[in-house]
Amino acid sequence: MQESLNTEIKFLPGVGPKRSELLNKELGIYTLRDLLYYFPFRYVDRTKFYKIRELQSDLPYIQLKGKIISYQVTGQGRGQKRLSAKFSDGTGIIELLWFKGFKWIPENHKPNVECIVFGKPSVFRNQINIIHPDIDDISKEKSLSSRLQPMYNTTEKLKNNYITSKVIQKMIFNLLETTAKNLEESLPVWLIKKTGIIHLNEALQTIHFPDNPEILKKAEFRLKFEELFLLQLNILKTKTLRVLKTNGYVFEKVGENFNNFYSNNLPFELTNAQKRVLKEIRRDMGIGKQMNRLLQGDVGSGKTIVALMSMLIAIDNGYQTCLMAPTEILANQHFKSLSGFLEGLNVSIKLLKGSTRKKAREVIHEELLDGSLKILVGTHALIEDIVQFQNLGLVIIDEQHRFGVAQRARLWEKSERPPHVLVMTATPIPRTLAMTVYGDLDVSIIDELPPGRKAIKTILQNDSKRLMLHAFMRKEIEKGRQIYIVYPLIKESEKMDYKDLEDGYFSIVRDFPSPKYYVSVVHGKMKAEEKDISMKHFKEGKTNILVATTVIEVGVDIPNASVMVIESAERFGLSQLHQLRGRVGRGADQSYCILMAGYKLSDEGRKRLEIMVRTNDGFEIAEADLRLRGPGDIEGTQQSGIPFDLKIAHLGRDGNILQYARDIAGEIIDKDPLLAADENRLLKLQLKKLYNKSVNWGEIS
Repeated sequence: MQESLNTEIKFLPGVGPKRSELLNKELGIYTLRDLLYYFPFRYVDRTKFYKIRELQSDLPYIQLKGKIISYQVTGQGRGQKRLSAKFSDGTGIIELLWFKGFKWIPENHKPNVECIVFGKPSVFRNQINIIHPDIDDISKEKSLSSRLQPMYNTTEKLKNNYITSKVIQKMIFNLLETTAKNLEESLPVWLIKKTGIIHLNEALQTIHFPDNPEILKKAEFRLKFEELFLLQLNILKTKTLRVLKTNGYVFEKVGENFNNFYSNNLPFELTNAQKRVLKEIRRDMGIGKQMNRLLQGDVGSGKTIVALMSMLIAIDNGYQTCLMAPTEILANQHFKSLSGFLEGLNVSIKLLKGSTRKKAREVIHEELLDGSLKILVGTHALIEDIVQFQNLGLVIIDEQHRFGVAQRARLWEKSERPPHVLVMTATPIPRTLAMTVYGDLDVSIIDELPPGRKAIKTILQNDSKRLMLHAFMRKEIEKGRQIYIVYPLIKESEKMDYKDLEDGYFSIVRDFPSPKYYVSVVHGKMKAEEKDISMKHFKEGKTNILVATTVIEVGVDIPNASVMVIESAERFGLSQLHQLRGRVGRGADQSYCILMAGYKLSDEGRKRLEIMVRTNDGFEIAEADLRLRGPGDIEGTQQSGIPFDLKIAHLGRDGNILQYARDIAGEIIDKDPLLAADENRLLKLQLKKLYNKSVNWGEIS
């Protein structure tokens, strides 16, 4: 029975080739299974009936019980005609309106026959009416009007072709009455008993056509649990098999380079969090299994020092290391920081990027092959086939969500056996996302800032405070400080009403004229050399203000910059705002982040900005971002490890279900890593169906 759900959607009665093609393109529904698992996004209570005399235009979807008195078609020509109907329930009369696809309505719903009208009240010609309502004759069997009404997401193209939420509902009703009437259970009986969840058949019937809110909750829990449980089971199985099967290089000792750096070059006392993380990394690299560790740390928490000290352990054990960054700006920053830390030590380090000249590349290639080059920092240039190491033992990937998984995998090919992998991110990852996207990695968190750092003050303003902002900026410049101003767009856009860099730059130059002030620019469309010059001038203090786009989001470390102004701040997501704010506050002086917002703020936009003002905690911000936007919108998750779209579970809201599912999955894998036991045969089959078609990216960090 389950296999029949793989039938193409066009073979479901009432669909056909034309509708099938639209469902394919617009909703990604190709099979009967896809349709069955296309869940409602909300429900409307159809148990309550309103009276016409109670209606107001701001009500949500409502239903009325009464009779259509008469129909009238008005307007001439294609696209101009409309159908109106007078509807009465004894307390008043309301107009029902249809502007398209109404030919069948008078034929199917005769006047003076009691029926139920369902729709959203609106105002047309100063009268309350309902446009394109659903109508159910009370006399018809299997009327769904007494239940919770499922509402399905559609698109404009679907609506224009008369595939509305109600039409999708009818397709699913037909499917549940035929092919999907008696589905085989997808989870073992013992697991259903252990968890107390309802059976699959009941859950699917209920999720689409719930009789009451209580049974709906049980159906949602069953389907969310199954989705998250199978995901976690696969992640933990992959992780366990990797640990069992993949031998890593053994870094037995902490030697001369590490000890010399620790005694003479370490610029500050390590925080307790840094010490704890270093111990975790040393243990991983010393046990003979491949390290696959995620290092999280808020902006300015000292991840680079931890990465360098990990590299020195590898070098002390006779291995080479590399650090790959997503942008040239970030690669440059890492190279400068690491080179500064290593000054006076006999450790060779070089930089490889797209703009590296041919002669310098040739030297790098030679030194990699003869083993004399110990640390290579670079961009995507590191994964070129020509780049070959003598003995690559440790790979560090920074802001890894910006790389595709296939790109990361190519670093593995440069070593005889899988090198140790340390993935770093300054983007705090919510707990639920870490358990899914990065669930196969061991996680280390640096949750302490170096001593002496002051919390950044964040202020929300609008254009009416522009003069005050400029006065404040002048005072900071007089103190010797520098300022970032970030714009969401380079050029003005007709489609988006946001501040743009070009217009902003001219305004800033006008209000901060030379020679008293110097302003430089950095954006993504500039040549690499031009960007480098602008950044160099700002870093050396030759310019007071840097006008930029989000190219400075990561990797820019200028302790003297004390003010970050973000224009059209509502345009940015929470994690991105937090990253931008992290460009200041890197010195001992008080720093500020000014969020400049437009007057027309959406509720969600206002919530985001208020969260930024309230807290500097990156993990709290990341959790809020996940709740507001969902995992699909969080940067990088589309390519980073969730091998299928979550159909019903929401990582921002279902953290407790996820943890419960992971705990049970963990118990199973601990006892039976290969799922070889008879009682787990169905689980093994389910994982094979879900994951065999995709590359197992879990083995590539």
